[in-house]
Amino acid sequence: MRIALDVMGGDNAPDAILDGALDALDLFGPDDRLVLVGDGEVIADTLVERGCKDEPRLVIEPTTQVIGMDESPVEAIRVKTDSSLTRMAWLGSRKAPADQRVDVIISAGNTGACVAAAQMYMRRLANVHRPGIAVTIPTFFGPLVLCDVGANIVPKPHHLYQYGHMGALYASEIHGVENPRVAIMSVGGEEGKGTGLVKETHTLMKSDPTLNYVGYAEGRDLFNGEADVVVTEGFTGNVVLKLAEGLAAGLFKTIAREIFEIDPELAVKFEPVVKRIYAKHDYHEYGGAPLLGANGICLISHGSSEARTITAAIRNAVDYIAHGVNDKIVTVLGEAEKRIGEVTA
Repeated sequence: MRIALDVMGGDNAPDAILDGALDALDLFGPDDRLVLVGDGEVIADTLVERGCKDEPRLVIEPTTQVIGMDESPVEAIRVKTDSSLTRMAWLGSRKAPADQRVDVIISAGNTGACVAAAQMYMRRLANVHRPGIAVTIPTFFGPLVLCDVGANIVPKPHHLYQYGHMGALYASEIHGVENPRVAIMSVGGEEGKGTGLVKETHTLMKSDPTLNYVGYAEGRDLFNGEADVVVTEGFTGNVVLKLAEGLAAGLFKTIAREIFEIDPELAVKFEPVVKRIYAKHDYHEYGGAPLLGANGICLISHGSSEARTITAAIRNAVDYIAHGVNDKIVTVLGEAEKRIGEVTA
């Protein structure tokens, strides 16, 4: 197993990224390798400071450029060919020599650039029309997979249809959800509501008996256990994701403040409970979101990733490899394409 990590990507890079990488070494066997991509001197100095200079499972892949969070994704990938993100994507592609190729790439950097690099170098899996980012949103009813959250802003109905299948497979294999319920995000539960994209996707999903399709999901349905997988276009998905993150953080701060104002001693007693609940609904625990459909494993972590976020992402990558998710996506979508072809013929 070889996993590549963009050391220069993210708000807290490179320190938090390297700390998370070193904390994840327990997941690696003697023949596994964690490839650290970025400024060679910075990485080497940090490994010396951490006492890991001679760790055989760590490989440094030096680069000279960094893609900023505010740069144009496609332009940055084309111009900065020696950036950590671009080199990492190349390592995950069939273009890299077999002895350098990696099984997984992970970055907390520019999301658009990561998606662009993965599609430019790694390409798509067979039968996949457009990859989509599938993020896991923790809810009181269990994990919810939302796809897409930013890779495909203007999708077509068959893209969302495929996200339904890929999201269901991901929920089943990685989160252990039996026969995941799939829904399309809309503005109401009635069939007559929604955009043309939503209605056409609804027709495709409804015609597929192998998909546990439950219809439309409104925004509030994401948190009440109505579905296990919700598909939508990238713009809406990204807005929903950021809203959920902000709302969760705000609620916990409000609860903690209210308890403290009522009774400081009570606040001290409740602190462990609040921390446990927060941990269950903290995006850091899920590490990274897979770019489902990429011809390789690409995990995109939050821009504000901490060391524990990166450790969790690497742990998720190991799990993803073990379950052979990509091979199953190719099979499932190949069969789905045949069914849809028969329906629309």
